[in-house]
Amino acid sequence: MDIKIVICIVVLSLIVLALLIKLLTLKSNLRSLTRELKNTRQESYNRQTRVTLSDRDVEGLAAEINRNIDYQKSLKLETEQSRRKLEQSISDIAHDLRTPLTVVKGNLQMLEKEELSEKGRTYLEVSSKKTETLKGMVDEFFELSVLESDSKPVELQKLDAIVFLSEFIIEHETLIRQNDLKPEITFPEKSIYVQANKAMLSRVFSNLFGNILKYADESFELTLEEEEGVCLIRIGNKVADPASIDIEHIFDRTYRADKARSDGSAGLGLYIAKLLLKKQNGGIDCEIVDNRLVFTVRLRHYE
Repeated sequence: MDIKIVICIVVLSLIVLALLIKLLTLKSNLRSLTRELKNTRQESYNRQTRVTLSDRDVEGLAAEINRNIDYQKSLKLETEQSRRKLEQSISDIAHDLRTPLTVVKGNLQMLEKEELSEKGRTYLEVSSKKTETLKGMVDEFFELSVLESDSKPVELQKLDAIVFLSEFIIEHETLIRQNDLKPEITFPEKSIYVQANKAMLSRVFSNLFGNILKYADESFELTLEEEEGVCLIRIGNKVADPASIDIEHIFDRTYRADKARSDGSAGLGLYIAKLLLKKQNGGIDCEIVDNRLVFTVRLRHYE
């Protein structure tokens, strides 16, 4: 064979080999960039991407990605700072409003002991109701700001779910009677123990029970069961107009089924309940079943 042909074949083979090596290295770098981007996302933008191939285009891509990461980091930092400032502002405003509201409420209570005309008594009743409404809203905003700003782990304990719910019903027996409600309670014979914070769980069911007092008619249901290591507590009641309830957004902040209703609430009760359960490694769902609005609280079984 002609020596020139041999040389051409060898040269072409070397070129092909070099191109193949570069292609494989390029693919390796692209896979590495993909992994780095995934790790960066998972580690909150605390990583920089790196490449081992001396190629201007690849190096330019890596540099642009790193600039994007830096930009995302700064945006996240600004967003976090803005969120904290907003939470602090809400907390401060709610706290500042509490004192004058307490004074106003106290003065209105003092006026109730005074001799007033029928018209004056009417004005006093309206003012007292509106003050109570405003106080309830301020209390909800204050509680929410405290919950969202507190990142400390919650201390959980072993709770007998049957005992807890029985005590809750007994404590609210007067309200149940005043609202002519009949509780339909179904508990298992065997105790079910859960991991929970008793104070937080009490607040959760106070919010859910408050929802029942507003909308229930004649009765409400409370059931308890265990399913695959999870405690399920269902509390529900019949509703007049199920179509008016937006299930997908019922746990959103300030959600209200009745927009025109003024009941001393900022509409944060269900949102707060969901937040409290999340802090206890639990959860809550909602559904409409046969014209009944049913909330299902999920709590981890105590092991």
